[in-house]
Amino acid sequence: MDRANGNEALVEALDRWFQTDLGALVLEQERKRLAPVVEGLFGYFLVEVSPLCRRFDYLQSCPIGRRFHVGTCVRGNDVLALPERLPLASDLIDAVVLPHTLDFAENPHQVLREVERVLIPEGRVVIVGFNPWSLWGLWRSMPGAGRKLPWRGHFISSARVGDWLSLLGFDLNQTETFLFRPPWKRAWLMRWARLMEKTGARFWPRLAGIYIVVATKRVSTLTPIRPRWRLPRKLGRASVEPVANLVEKRNG
Repeated sequence: MDRANGNEALVEALDRWFQTDLGALVLEQERKRLAPVVEGLFGYFLVEVSPLCRRFDYLQSCPIGRRFHVGTCVRGNDVLALPERLPLASDLIDAVVLPHTLDFAENPHQVLREVERVLIPEGRVVIVGFNPWSLWGLWRSMPGAGRKLPWRGHFISSARVGDWLSLLGFDLNQTETFLFRPPWKRAWLMRWARLMEKTGARFWPRLAGIYIVVATKRVSTLTPIRPRWRLPRKLGRASVEPVANLVEKRNG
């Protein structure tokens, strides 16, 4: 759990950023987009693996009643754990939500492996991430931005996430993009750029700042393996007599 304690500073810094005008606008947009997505989830257990301490109300419309918050923050979590090491049984959870978890995890691919392990067949994962091929991704190249949050995150593209999911045995169901406005710090400047939202959604949807990916874990199918019948070595090397000779010896 040493690493979890070491991530406490990162978690606190992320929480502070999401309380800024820019961070609050991101959360507002994500709430609007995630609410209809989680309405389509079903089952008994949902796990939100989040790099933040605070909980957000986008899960209110989710029909899954038993929800658990997993993270490295010592406050606000039901389970204190690293996203790469979920203390959950295999094939147990019906849905997993990863709000920017891959962006700030030490090993994003391992996080997805853990998600695949704990999900039941036909279970779903919902992933929210920053798009590197956007004005938000371009902002990371500004002098000094790479040392600050959230710009020092991984910013993994939705295409790459989709490739990882496919290799792990998931079927992609949905990819949604939004937030085409540049990451200006003042909320009133962001509202002024609403025209970019309408234009971007219509003409360049792949250049959005944030994406949501929904995927379903495939049902494992058993492939029968035909046994390879082999003669014992002794029998294989032994000389085989004709059946007629064996009959004569027995009668004789």
